[in-house]
Amino acid sequence: MDLKFYLSLFLRRLPYFLFFVALGSALGITVARILPPVYVAEARLVVESEQIPGDLAASTVRTEASEQLQIIQQRILTRDRLLEMANRLRIYAPADGGPPPRLTPDEIVADLRKRIRIVTSGGIQPRGPVQATLVSVSFEASSATLSATVANEVVTMILQENVAMRTSVAGQTLDFFVQEVARLDQELARRSAAILAFKEANKDALPDSLDFRRSQQSAAQERLVQVEREEAALKDRRARLVQLYEQTGRIDAGPAASQSAEERQLQALRDQLTGALAVLSPENPRVRLLQAQIDALEKVVAGQMAGRGAAASGVDPALTVYEMQLADLDGQLDFLARQKTQLEERLEALRISIEATPGNAITLDTLERDQANTRGQYDQAVANKARAETGDIIEALARGQRITVIEQAIAPREPDRPNRPLIAAAGVGGGFVLGLGFVMLLELTNTAVRRSADITARLGVVPLATLPLMRTRGQIRRRRAVILGAFALVVLAIPAGLWAVDTYYRPLDLILDQVLGRLGLAGGIAVPVAAG
Repeated sequence: MDLKFYLSLFLRRLPYFLFFVALGSALGITVARILPPVYVAEARLVVESEQIPGDLAASTVRTEASEQLQIIQQRILTRDRLLEMANRLRIYAPADGGPPPRLTPDEIVADLRKRIRIVTSGGIQPRGPVQATLVSVSFEASSATLSATVANEVVTMILQENVAMRTSVAGQTLDFFVQEVARLDQELARRSAAILAFKEANKDALPDSLDFRRSQQSAAQERLVQVEREEAALKDRRARLVQLYEQTGRIDAGPAASQSAEERQLQALRDQLTGALAVLSPENPRVRLLQAQIDALEKVVAGQMAGRGAAASGVDPALTVYEMQLADLDGQLDFLARQKTQLEERLEALRISIEATPGNAITLDTLERDQANTRGQYDQAVANKARAETGDIIEALARGQRITVIEQAIAPREPDRPNRPLIAAAGVGGGFVLGLGFVMLLELTNTAVRRSADITARLGVVPLATLPLMRTRGQIRRRRAVILGAFALVVLAIPAGLWAVDTYYRPLDLILDQVLGRLGLAGGIAVPVAAG
């Protein structure tokens, strides 16, 4: 291998090599200088369990910590809240003396979502003991103060959203059961009114009075039989009276016939009293009892005698004793007939009510069962309302599951990235590789004869001497001018152009992210937009 020859070729192509080295170095150093520093401030949170034992007073919010944190994260990373926070905290405010970054709202939202990191660890593990749920909140910014400010603002948003979500859930639960208790109370009142209306409409055919109505039915039947017997006796007496009068032309009107039952009973008691006084003293209890009965009957008989006298004064004297007895018997028969009709109507009404009782019992049982079911639901709703009130108080006093701050975010002293020496070294190394590769590519594609050995190998002729290509002074000056212009373009124009693009068009880190995103390497360089 002719190392001297290859060294001469490399020296001939040295400007190209140096051009790429300068290009890579300019790009690497410029990017390393232009990229803003990335400060990462981190805050730490912990999810604490309920402060009050659940068997004493339980909260009505039963959301798991991991699920709750995911919901909170999605809520605080919404478009409107991110844009409001960016405007309020002036995250994208221009630097002193610099133009404002030209970012659309969509780009701002996407950039903030990339720079805000919420990482959850611990909690319920598939295997092993349950660990505390820890939350790490960090924010990337080009300013240490801004990174800590935004990180603490995100922490505040998480705490506020957690309190708002838990109190809202507890309040909604309480409102639901308040409405449910009111609805069931109205339903219970409606069913009670329906039962009352049914009982009022069927008060004579209710199951609770069935035994009483059956006893009334039995008593009425017995009374009806008695009335029928009395009616038959009166009818028989009237028939015998009529028959006796028709056969003899007169009726038995002796003293016994004209006496009433009370008078005959009074006479019998007097006879008993006379017999008792013959053997007993007047102070004997039996004598006293007979005397009391006689006194009571005497008052009754005296009343009857007074009534008879009044009746006798109003009786037509033309009526005979026979007619008077017939009229008395007919009056008694009419009274018994009316009484019999009333008893039959009463028995018919009792029969109808007794027959309607089983159906009314089924209907009433259905109404009462529905009322009992509604009452059970009402009692359960009242108990749930009491638990919901307790849960609402627990959440209002922050005694349930809560998120607390372990460590606030503080402004970091040193930036987290970018690694400027590494970026600059990568630019220089990339330029070196590109330059060496370009030189090798030029030589591999060049088929010209440049050595005497090439003439001998191709033509089989041994040359006596070889002369190199001689350039004129003008050619040499033009070549040097082109080389110097290219170097000036690389060293001056490229950094200036990158600075102008970053300053007046779009931040360079966003352009790099877009390029990496299109290449499928998104997230390779995560540098925030320069802020004030």
